[in-house]
Amino acid sequence: MKPCVILNPSAGSAGEVDELIAQLERLRPEAVRLTRRRGDAEKFAREAVRAKCAYIVTAGGDGTLNEVVNGVGQNGDKIHLGLIPLGTGNDFARSLQLPAKIEENIDILLSKKTRRIDLVRVRSRRVRYFVNVSAGGFSGEVDEKLTPEVKRAWGPLAYLRSAAAALPRLQSYRTEIVLNEKEQLSLDLYNVVIGNGRFVAGGLPIAPEADPGDGLLDVILIPNHPTPKMALLAAEILLGKHLSDDAVVFRRARRIAIRARPGMSFNVDGEAIGKAPAVFQILPRALRFVVPKQ
Repeated sequence: MKPCVILNPSAGSAGEVDELIAQLERLRPEAVRLTRRRGDAEKFAREAVRAKCAYIVTAGGDGTLNEVVNGVGQNGDKIHLGLIPLGTGNDFARSLQLPAKIEENIDILLSKKTRRIDLVRVRSRRVRYFVNVSAGGFSGEVDEKLTPEVKRAWGPLAYLRSAAAALPRLQSYRTEIVLNEKEQLSLDLYNVVIGNGRFVAGGLPIAPEADPGDGLLDVILIPNHPTPKMALLAAEILLGKHLSDDAVVFRRARRIAIRARPGMSFNVDGEAIGKAPAVFQILPRALRFVVPKQ
């Protein structure tokens, strides 16, 4: 089973492209497609599915992986998906416990040991899929500032730089949330986080107990609090200790419907998808990812 490799040569740690392609030859790939612009990885993945490629490897960051996941869609149960993390953050790679070195990731890809991973479908102004984290509210504003230019200039500090730029737009949202079509919540929120994976922003454990294969989404709601409390909460988030704080509302659900006033901007794995209303639905074990041997 020869892989179709989708390589983003502009990913944060891709390095010298010719050298990287030479390393990828160990996989004996069917093809190596290089992305040039936004949307190429999704297009290449869709073409690979149509060509009945049974093994698709993403060599890039979280944004490239997000495009590939959307190109594969709900065909993932028929395909092995592999990942070589080359981005600035590599957050989903952390949830899969992938190593940093390219050579070690190629060894994992050659082993073809797989694990079933949940896929998340979100319906907003359009339908998109994701595997890691979606965030709305302040995080959505941050991602609007997190341009490719900022990533290149600031590297691992890009998220903090974008957060500082978004602070003047910090506001609360009157938010109505329905979990599993049963529990209803009405809150003034700064942030809504929907986690399938655990990390954002290059290792920030925003959903520290999330399991991408348990058939559930971790829902973290951050209500409007005074500035001193928000500062303390920010420190707890850095340590992954915030779920035990009464200042945070934490739930698990298979389906989450969200409405907000004013409109709350959402992103999925760093891709802006528009404003609420939005509905998130878990698709259990819909993808087959190649992972390290335990």
